[in-house]
Amino acid sequence: MNGLVAHKMLGMTRHERLNALLEYLAREGQLDVHEAAGELDVSTATIRRDLDHLAQQQMLTRTRGGAVANSVSYDLPLRYKTARQASEKQRIGAAAAKLVPAGATVGLNGGTTTTEVARALATRVDLHGDRSEPSVTVVTNAVNIANELTVRSHVKIVVTGGVARAQSYELIGPLASRVLNELTLDIVFLGVDAFDAEAGAAAHNEGEASTNALMVGRASQVVVVSDSTKLGKRAFARICDTAAVQILITDSDASDEDIRGFVDAGIRVIRA
Repeated sequence: MNGLVAHKMLGMTRHERLNALLEYLAREGQLDVHEAAGELDVSTATIRRDLDHLAQQQMLTRTRGGAVANSVSYDLPLRYKTARQASEKQRIGAAAAKLVPAGATVGLNGGTTTTEVARALATRVDLHGDRSEPSVTVVTNAVNIANELTVRSHVKIVVTGGVARAQSYELIGPLASRVLNELTLDIVFLGVDAFDAEAGAAAHNEGEASTNALMVGRASQVVVVSDSTKLGKRAFARICDTAAVQILITDSDASDEDIRGFVDAGIRVIRA
C-alpha cells in the first residue's frame, strides 16, 4: 500500500483523504480497508465511510474488505483535483492575471489552474471601480468558472454552450464550437493535462482537446498555465503544437531541465 504513504500527513482533511484513496484506486485497481487505515493513520470505520461516500457517487465499487475501481475509463473529477499543487496553482493564477490589460477579451478553458486564473482576475483591484461597462470579457467553456465570475460586475461572461463533462465541468461538442467560431480572443489561458516541448499541449479527453484547440485558434496570444508535474508529459489528445504557444506559466519547482525545451522553442517561461 506504499502508494498512499506520500499522502499521509498530520491533520489530513477528508478531501485530501478522498484524493489519496481515489488516486491509489486509479493506479492499483483495488484497495484494502485495513491497509488504507494504517497508511492514512485513521480508523477503519473512517475509511469505510469514505469508501461508502465515494461508492454513492459511483466513483468506485465496494467489496467485502475494501473497494475496486469502476470498470469505466478513469478520469478524476475536478472536485477531487483541487487539493493537488494548490499553492502552486494559486501563484500561477496570480501571475497569469497580471498579463491581462483592461478591456481585453480572455479565453479560459476548464481545469483547476484556469479556475485560479479566473479567481485572480476576479480580485484584481485595478479592474474594479466606477465603470459603466465591464473592464474585461471572459469567454469560457467551463461552467464552474462562469458560475464564479457571473457575480463580478467588472467581468462580462460569455459561455460557449455545449455538452458538460462531469469530470472537468467543461462544455464540449458542436454547440461550443459554433459559438467559438464567431468570437475573437485577445489571450487564452490554456489549462492542460500534459505539455511536452516536442508533442505540444494535450488533454486526456479528445472532446475537450477539440474544443480547447478551437479556443487556441481564435486567440491572438496563447498562454499555457501548468504546474511543473505536467511538463514533459504526454496525453492522449493533442490540443495544439508547441509553436502555437507564446508563454508558459508554471511553478517555481520547474527546473531548468524541465523548461529547456520550451525556451529553445522560443516560448517565454514564467516561474511563479
